[in-house]
Amino acid sequence: MSRILPDVVVTPQELPAEVDVVIIGGGIIGVSTALSLVERGLRVAVCEKGLIGAEQSARNWGWVRQMGRDAAELPLAIESLRLWRSMNERINGETGFRQAGIAYLCETDADVAMYEDWLKHALPLGLDSRLVTGAALQTLVPGAAKPFKAALYTSSDAKAEPMLAAPAIARGAAAKGAHILTNCAVRTVERTAGRVSSVVTERGEIRCASVVLAGGAWSRRFAGNMGIDFPSLTILGSVARLSSIDGVPDMAVGASNFSFRRRLDGGFTVAQRNANIAPLTPDSFRLFVDYMPTLIKSWRELTLRVNGQFVREWGMARKWSADDVTPFEQVRILDPDPSLRFVHGGIDYLRQAFPVFGAAKLTQMWGGLMDVTPDAVPVIAPVGSLPGFYLCTGFSGHGFGIGPGAGALMADLITGATPCVDPRPFRMERFSRLKAFA
Repeated sequence: MSRILPDVVVTPQELPAEVDVVIIGGGIIGVSTALSLVERGLRVAVCEKGLIGAEQSARNWGWVRQMGRDAAELPLAIESLRLWRSMNERINGETGFRQAGIAYLCETDADVAMYEDWLKHALPLGLDSRLVTGAALQTLVPGAAKPFKAALYTSSDAKAEPMLAAPAIARGAAAKGAHILTNCAVRTVERTAGRVSSVVTERGEIRCASVVLAGGAWSRRFAGNMGIDFPSLTILGSVARLSSIDGVPDMAVGASNFSFRRRLDGGFTVAQRNANIAPLTPDSFRLFVDYMPTLIKSWRELTLRVNGQFVREWGMARKWSADDVTPFEQVRILDPDPSLRFVHGGIDYLRQAFPVFGAAKLTQMWGGLMDVTPDAVPVIAPVGSLPGFYLCTGFSGHGFGIGPGAGALMADLITGATPCVDPRPFRMERFSRLKAFA
């Protein structure tokens, strides 16, 4: 019931001898970067160890939101939404993008105050976000069985289909000339005269001038083999699909303990909001100091758990050469079991708030591992100690919505174009352990 299989991407699998840029990872970030680069005339290869978009890119909620974003991410979220609007036409494919709006329901005065404070830095950027109360709230989100004080509502926010989007963008990039290679793990990045010169994959070498690491939950392990101590951990999100029912708005809705989004197939993607599991792994102890402030701030939203992931990661290689079989070949797709407690808890909370969901049937559930940084903001930046090598990772559960903008910004940095947004919030040197590499 937890198996997630995205739309399959079928492209020629011949390994190119040489390209301008190799992208490691075929999730939403990697394929969006490939699309932006190939449209600028660069030769691009995406090397995906498994299937395109098969990990967190297919397992997220499918929200494309500006609302509630961290101030550092908000300009990138705005730019991403602009790109999402034309994505289907740009790639001649279906991503499931629909601009239906998003609402956050406020249950307490503290919720209202928090969103009023957020509006202070959002409204000057031109967002249409607003607080809705009273009769207007009942019209916006009908059928609630419990009183809500207000809703933060952004009509321009949107949704897309995680199992369709990354594969569709990959096919669009391939149609424009990108090489999309699946079941093709990159083992090492080779250097000549101190800069990137090629990658060695499990199927051979590809010469290149630049490499983008967009490996999501795998990025820390790959970077570590290169001597880069990138601070990233994973958290487990648990999600469910419910059958279609009538009488529910098309917008995505979130409250303190549930969220729902109507899917393109008519059903709903549902989750218990603010309920994630942080598996304890060897890296949890290596990065304890980095993450302590976040743990203190967000302890109500995280459940620490010792499970089989500790043993699995302990047994994975941390160093290897171009001739070795890597962890990426041993585990092609991360497919963790969801938390039954959080799946059923989210559904129960949803039904308490909106009784109409009592008629919806649970049809599927799944888990996904999100890569998170200490400040929950990604790194989109060059690695100064290795010219030609870039990180585009650590999206902390936000990558699906801001993927197109992140890809465009990465392409700007590689080509030397004027950045579409200020790249400084995404620089590496904000993490003290990365200063030596910036």
